[in-house]
Amino acid sequence: MRTNRVVVAGGGAAGMMAAITAARSGAEVLLLEPNEKVGRKLYITGKGRCNLTNNCGRDGLMASIPRNGKFLYSAFDRFGPADTMAFFEGLGVKLKTERGNRVFPVSDKAADIVDALFFELRRQGVEIRRDRVTGLVVQEGRLAAVHMEKGREYRDCKALILATGGASYPRTGSTGEGYGLAQAAGHTIIPIRGSLVPLESGDSCCGRLQGLSLRNVGLRIKNEKDRAVFQEQGELLFTHFGLSGPLVLSASAHMDFEKCRYTAHIDLKPALDMQKLDARLLRDFEERANQDYANALGGLVPRSMVSVLAERTGIPGDTKVHDIRREQRKKLLETLKDFTVPLTGTRSVEEAVVTSGGVAVGEVDPRTMESKKAKGLFFAGELLDVDGYTGGFNLQIAWSTGYAAGLAAAERLATI
Repeated sequence: MRTNRVVVAGGGAAGMMAAITAARSGAEVLLLEPNEKVGRKLYITGKGRCNLTNNCGRDGLMASIPRNGKFLYSAFDRFGPADTMAFFEGLGVKLKTERGNRVFPVSDKAADIVDALFFELRRQGVEIRRDRVTGLVVQEGRLAAVHMEKGREYRDCKALILATGGASYPRTGSTGEGYGLAQAAGHTIIPIRGSLVPLESGDSCCGRLQGLSLRNVGLRIKNEKDRAVFQEQGELLFTHFGLSGPLVLSASAHMDFEKCRYTAHIDLKPALDMQKLDARLLRDFEERANQDYANALGGLVPRSMVSVLAERTGIPGDTKVHDIRREQRKKLLETLKDFTVPLTGTRSVEEAVVTSGGVAVGEVDPRTMESKKAKGLFFAGELLDVDGYTGGFNLQIAWSTGYAAGLAAAERLATI
């Protein structure tokens, strides 16, 4: 096999960007992807719409990378959100920016992003082969050979980019195989766990409220020391196992159940402070003085929450509103502003949007994404120990690190 080309392992977002960048930089590129099609995980991002980046400045970008964000300074400077948008628009994909600066294709079709990348790979002459890397040989601190699943051996390989993804959504091909390859090359692997992952609870209210989606609620996550580790307003979803939805996924990035226990505190009426909400309750109760308490609650919360609120406040649902005492109204007020759900853990990493953990970033050059353990070995995307919040930040990490790795790998070949 020819050795004067860049080999990219993984045809996801980071791998395709790396391959395109290397090819545009003059390198001959071989892209290995075990799936029949490239970009399989991209098809399901953004609920099939592909939230490909976040239209924000560097400060906003860095504030949304809770894990090892400083490592990405150089990569973001060289290829940030504006560059990502220009890249895809240059491929003919029209984009739009929605709430929270989330960027989507105007078509709302993730397939358009995948197609644009695939056809650019073709235009740049990238060879796409259905195969995977199964082993690396490192000699004297330098990549020496690459072994592939279908029996091929690539001797004297000068540039390999590992972009095999994390361990989330394994059905898309992200099986975590890259961790073993990196470890075999001498790298430390930070233990992996799910990030942007639903949360589990043993509270029976979750099963009773299964399927209920709440918009514009406040969520505060507190640890066992009563310290808030996350606080934001948005949308969440009750499930049979606990909580999910955008707010919950973002919150999970701040939680480590091996070290702490947590409780979710949901503010069902974040637009109203205690005083204003109390005034609202008094007004509603006066208008419904002869109604049952359960019926009065129907004007405050979704119907499916009424029985749960009645239990939590200790006020029987058939109590007439005019019989509710001040202290009972205070209990309702407190419950509306602080609906608590004890949390027991996260769902499995297979259900996570992204993987937290991976190749220790201290062992990787932040400018080039090249290994400090094995010259000629580069990393890109979720394989690295970096992850961000929902809103397009994780895909931006993929584009930025893929670009840096592809550029550096091509430059390495050019100097040999």
